[in-house]
Amino acid sequence: MENIQEIRNSQRAVGAACILGIGKAHPPNFIYQKDYPDYYFRVTNSEDKLELKEKFKRICEKTKITKRHFFLTEEILKKNPSMLKYGEPSHNARREMTIEYVPKLGVEAAEEALKEWGQPRSKITHLIVYTTLAMSMPGTDYEIAKLLGLEPSVQRMVLYLVGCHAGPHTLKHAKDIAENNKGARILVVCSEITAVNFHGPSENHIDSLVGQALFGDGAAAVVVGSDPVTEADETPLFQMIHAVQATVPDTTGPASEIIEMGQTFHLRKDLPFFVSKNVEGCLVKAFKSIGISDWNSIFWIAHNGGPAVLDQTEAELCLNKDKLEVTREVLSEYGNMASVGVIIMMDEIRKKSLKQGKSTTGLGFDWGVMFGFGPGMTIETLVLRSLPLAQQQP
Repeated sequence: MENIQEIRNSQRAVGAACILGIGKAHPPNFIYQKDYPDYYFRVTNSEDKLELKEKFKRICEKTKITKRHFFLTEEILKKNPSMLKYGEPSHNARREMTIEYVPKLGVEAAEEALKEWGQPRSKITHLIVYTTLAMSMPGTDYEIAKLLGLEPSVQRMVLYLVGCHAGPHTLKHAKDIAENNKGARILVVCSEITAVNFHGPSENHIDSLVGQALFGDGAAAVVVGSDPVTEADETPLFQMIHAVQATVPDTTGPASEIIEMGQTFHLRKDLPFFVSKNVEGCLVKAFKSIGISDWNSIFWIAHNGGPAVLDQTEAELCLNKDKLEVTREVLSEYGNMASVGVIIMMDEIRKKSLKQGKSTTGLGFDWGVMFGFGPGMTIETLVLRSLPLAQQQP
């Protein structure tokens, strides 16, 4: 009988998991942030709440967001009046929207990632799908596999309700699958729409008002695999080296709940403090074996939870102003897209590197970090290694 260890070794890849293609997608409908308070109070029939509208304008200004994309249009909202009043039961209407549109948006991003990867989609062995809320059986993973025409043998995994750290969290699972299954090619799709958490304004629920000012819709996808086949023109963009998850003690409590009115927000005012004070511990643990302790010597892909978190993290770690530049640009252009944002930042970093004539995908830095934070309070840290730039425009 063959040695069990030899069998296990033969089933595993040799090298680290790599990002082999990236794609993104957004609903065509978008609204400039400066116009959003007027739009929001008009479509929710709340124009009589003048003081609350002025408060919302100030909240929108503080987000540093320029525009956001939305699946929801004024026409859709008019057909669903139960979504306009805070607290009104409307879960069924929201669920139907997410079940229909989340897979379609995800497929659009996936097609772009598959195109860059350049291989037949029949070579996709695994599909991992994340969305905050689009619950049905069969789920979003099944619908995406069907719409893409993936093989019936593709192994599917679907993740829900992780939170804003879901980007690196999902990629961590893809890394593990790629490195432990020789020849595996994993398609990762994150797709988010705010139909689940759009609510009319309430004087007694300012957390919800902050959420209305921050979140936007979008999808992103990557193809992941170890041991790229250069003869087949597989071009690795980033390697995923090490993943660390940490739960911050004494920070429990619901950040969100799914109830009859849809998804609610409970945003901690001390979130920036807890994130900024706990990031370095995660970085030390993640980079210890690599020998890096200078956080300005790496490139950064940080979840864009809001300006206050970014400002305090930057100050706590003494980061140069350019380190979170891409994070702030994606926040400005799209808002907080939960799981989606960090993947789009990865795409923007390699595009900037190419434009600036840098030698690697990480703006000239060999090593980098992707980190996200979410309910728990949970911090996810993913160590990335930048690889030489492809010669063609991505």
